[in-house]
Amino acid sequence: MPDKISSLNDALDEVKSSSLTLADSPISKRNLFLTNLAAAVEGRGAEILAENARDLAEAAGRKVGDAVLDRLRLDQKRLGQLAGSLRETAGLPDPLGSVERLSTLPSGLTVGRRRVPLGVVGFICEARPGAAAEAAALAVKSGNALLAKPGRDSRRTSTLLGGIIGESLAGAGLPRRAVMVLPELNEEQLVYLLSQNDRLDLVIPRGGEGLVRFVDEHSRVPVLRHYKGVNHLYVDRSADPDMALDLLVDGKCDRPSTCNALECLLVDEAVAGTFLPLAADELAPRGVSVLGCPKTVAVLGARGGAGLSLEPAGPGDYGREFLSLTLAVKVVSGHEEALDHIRAHGSRHTECVVTGDLALARKFLRRVEAGCVMVNASPRLNDGGCLGLGCEIGISTSKLHAFGPMGLTELTTTKFVVEGDGHMRGGGRAPRADAGA
Repeated sequence: MPDKISSLNDALDEVKSSSLTLADSPISKRNLFLTNLAAAVEGRGAEILAENARDLAEAAGRKVGDAVLDRLRLDQKRLGQLAGSLRETAGLPDPLGSVERLSTLPSGLTVGRRRVPLGVVGFICEARPGAAAEAAALAVKSGNALLAKPGRDSRRTSTLLGGIIGESLAGAGLPRRAVMVLPELNEEQLVYLLSQNDRLDLVIPRGGEGLVRFVDEHSRVPVLRHYKGVNHLYVDRSADPDMALDLLVDGKCDRPSTCNALECLLVDEAVAGTFLPLAADELAPRGVSVLGCPKTVAVLGARGGAGLSLEPAGPGDYGREFLSLTLAVKVVSGHEEALDHIRAHGSRHTECVVTGDLALARKFLRRVEAGCVMVNASPRLNDGGCLGLGCEIGISTSKLHAFGPMGLTELTTTKFVVEGDGHMRGGGRAPRADAGA
């Protein structure tokens, strides 16, 4: 067996063995790991940023896109946010050990479901060097071991963070190898890793559509998909226009390279004539380019452009994840057409409605198929930290076994625990072998 596969087997064995220790570890040690890691991220920030600057320079030399560079970039603010997320996760309740739906049957048998770790989680991501640290935090707190494969664009940063994670584990009295960060895995090793369903319990790909499809096609391990974010904001005729403008600007312009950024604006035709010009006035100074339907082009084109980059939308522009300051816009006849459009072009990631109509808000929440549905809130809030989960390992666009942002609970499952008093299937006790002798 080639050495590169042999070394990967050794890593898998160590992670698997460590998962057994983690599953039985006290919450005090798991929380200590998180506080150790938060302190190390802050204390070694200059070192981390120096390695990140080298990764950025290499990536820029290969002329990767602006979206990749933004996801790859760390700065003091992002490191501070990472440390804060780690401490917030440490403050969350222990997800393990609780017994749910405990009941005593008429037979006297006591039955419940005990929350337990999944085991070993494989985490495969592109760029985002801080994502491996967040994944490690959630995995360890929920009693899981983690094998993380960050993108090679973040090779230096991820290698350093992997070492810091190991030191933080050891400092908490937990196995150093419970989290392994392996940015150097090549495609052959990755395909082999995805075949190891006896040592990996779940794989989470977090990155572009190409990465997710690659993992999906090659994995024999269950895959929880973090698919693309084709996210819509529907402005209903009853919407507060100032609120709608604020949510539009935040959703599109805050960080357009992220999966929870806004990609398509839907506007009720009853308010399109007034709302779209207001939207153009907000978007144009921020460099947003609009790809619009014929009605959008008619409304905005009549204003002489007003500094906005405006072009007709093509057949493939609805359903695209731009990850940039490009926005698809469509005027719809009402909420039913908006719901139909979302059903046809959404990616089940994040969908938003701005409305003053309570009945419509409830209909939107009930009928939209997405991991996170927002009423009068920005799609950028679909994030583990914003929704009280502490860190985040991904946003599932699958329905099994989680849907939406994944936190501690989503990295656990339940097993049945049963207590009896000599209970048997046939009732009573089995006759002793020496009965009647």
